[in-house]
Amino acid sequence: MIPPQEASARRREIEDKLKQEEETLSFIRDSLEKSDQLTKNMVSILSSFESRLMKLENSIIPVHKQTENLQRLQENVEKTLSCLDHVISYYHVASDTEKIIREGPTGRLEEYLGSMAKIQKAVEYFQDNSPDSPELNKVKLLFERGKESLESEFRSLMTRHSKVVSPVLILDLISGEDDLEVQEEVPLEHLPESVLQDVIRISRWLVEYGRNQDFMNVYYQIRSSQLDRSIKSLKEHFRKSSSSSGVPYSPAVPNKRKDTPTKKPVKRPGTIRKAQNLLKQYSQHGLDGKKGGSNLIPLEGRDDMLDVETDAYIHCVSAFVKLAQSEYQLLTDVIPEHHQKKTFDSLIQDALDGLMLEGENIVAAARKAIIRHDFSAVLTVFPILRHLKQTKPEFDQVLQGTAASTKNKLPGLITSMETVGAKALEDFADNIKNDPDKEYNMPKDGTVHELTSNAILFLQQLLDFQETAGAMLASQVLGDTYNIPLDPRETSSSATSYSSEFSKRLLSTYICKVLGNLQLNLLSKSKVYEDPALSAIFLHNNYNYILKALEKSELIQLVAVTQKTAERSYREHVEQQIQTYQRSWLKVTDYIAEKSLPVFQPGVKLRDKERQMIKERFKGFNDGLEELCKIQKAWAIPDTEQRDKIRQAQKNIVKETYGAFLHRYGSVPFTKNPEKYIKYRVEQVGDMIDRLFDTSA
Repeated sequence: MIPPQEASARRREIEDKLKQEEETLSFIRDSLEKSDQLTKNMVSILSSFESRLMKLENSIIPVHKQTENLQRLQENVEKTLSCLDHVISYYHVASDTEKIIREGPTGRLEEYLGSMAKIQKAVEYFQDNSPDSPELNKVKLLFERGKESLESEFRSLMTRHSKVVSPVLILDLISGEDDLEVQEEVPLEHLPESVLQDVIRISRWLVEYGRNQDFMNVYYQIRSSQLDRSIKSLKEHFRKSSSSSGVPYSPAVPNKRKDTPTKKPVKRPGTIRKAQNLLKQYSQHGLDGKKGGSNLIPLEGRDDMLDVETDAYIHCVSAFVKLAQSEYQLLTDVIPEHHQKKTFDSLIQDALDGLMLEGENIVAAARKAIIRHDFSAVLTVFPILRHLKQTKPEFDQVLQGTAASTKNKLPGLITSMETVGAKALEDFADNIKNDPDKEYNMPKDGTVHELTSNAILFLQQLLDFQETAGAMLASQVLGDTYNIPLDPRETSSSATSYSSEFSKRLLSTYICKVLGNLQLNLLSKSKVYEDPALSAIFLHNNYNYILKALEKSELIQLVAVTQKTAERSYREHVEQQIQTYQRSWLKVTDYIAEKSLPVFQPGVKLRDKERQMIKERFKGFNDGLEELCKIQKAWAIPDTEQRDKIRQAQKNIVKETYGAFLHRYGSVPFTKNPEKYIKYRVEQVGDMIDRLFDTSA
């Protein structure tokens, strides 16, 4: 139970809280009343504002729309005025540009093309908007006149500034390929840069706006003429330089050393001259001598014009490649891409046809030379063919995209040259075998026959053209003729492309065939001589000549590819002929040979029969010695080493035999006049033999 005091305190506390809550409630009621009043005031203000805003909007919107319409009208008026000005300007184009078009584009191309652009737009406008207007015809005529002037300017620029490339510049361009040292590239400017830019702008305008391709024909005709003339001028320059100084040179590019002109000897084949120099070298060593006749036209002493013509053609081929490459680079700047290949094909035709025609003329001349057995003339085909094959990859690259007929011209010429070359090789071998034995053509002194020197000289040419000659033989399937098995690994996909090893074996077999034919013919010719000794000297000289010629060149290595014993075989032939020759002295030495001498006792008086026999032996020896020395003195052995060897060997034999005979019978009283029979001392006999084979003695 709660005490009374605590209950009273509790009641007072509750009454105080209740009083506070009532005061709070009263405050809240007052606040709500004030808030309601403020809300009513705000709603009243917003309602008034909304009413006023609606009135303003109803007043402004019509004004805005009216202003917008006025602005649109103003813009339309301005556009209309602008269009009128633009249209009116088309009517003035003809009068504004007529003077410029009439005066032409020379020296004012930029301004001229600007006028042509205005005329072009005027034509398009009248065609679209007023096709019946007389102004259309006026601007059309003006446009056509302007286009013709541009075409004329294009032709004029190309004609006036397209120059023939200097021959010395071409020679520098060609010789630059073979220089081992890196040199500055030779500049080749077909057109001045400013002119080229004008030409390019005109060509682009004619393609884009002129709808005209005639200028492409003008371009290729002018450039084709310059290309052809450049090559012909090089050929003429080459001939003149070769005839005047022997070696053409090019002063176009200065050396690094100041004030010193470039003097570049142009590489020349010179194969005929090279082989002749080799044979001349052999002659200085005693290999040549007088030659007998042959139905083969001699290779030596020919006019240098063959080499000049060959060199000129080879350099013209290289020049064509370089100039054609340069022409294509120029063409790509001027001619539209889709017309470039066709235009280039037309551009190079004249120059290419000229080269191919000259090549075919060389082939035709070679065929005629084969008929008359002038095989030295055929040799001009070899360096040309080799150069054409070496140049063919560049040719093919230059002719990419041209017509098939254009691409096939060079392969056709190569095939023709290979065919005529193979024909020449076969005919040469046959002529070596079948050269007739004409007595009046045989060397009377038994020296080297011209057939031999010609054969060796011809074979010397092949050393510089081993692969070329091998390809010639292979192209005619001569491997079957020479019984050479064809290994599939030795050929490529091309029927005329063989490995160098196979070509070398094929050429080696051919050379062995020629040498074999030559040997058979020499044996046949040797029978023309009535004297077996002279026949032996003839064969000895020719075999020795062949052997030394083989040894002094690479021919012996080439022959050894298929015949390992060729050198030994020729040495045996030479020794065999020396032995045959030595037998000619038996009729002299047999008179004084010990086996046939009479036997007698020393101190015993000789009988008449014995004295007569000794006299006959002395007389027979003397007469035989004199006869042989007289005859053989006129014979020749050009090789000094061989001549001395044969003399010494024969001298030893005769002196030994005669010395023994003279020692035995020199003091025997077989005659009252010993000087009549003992005419020579042993030393005199040796001296007589030393004068053999010496026509100058």
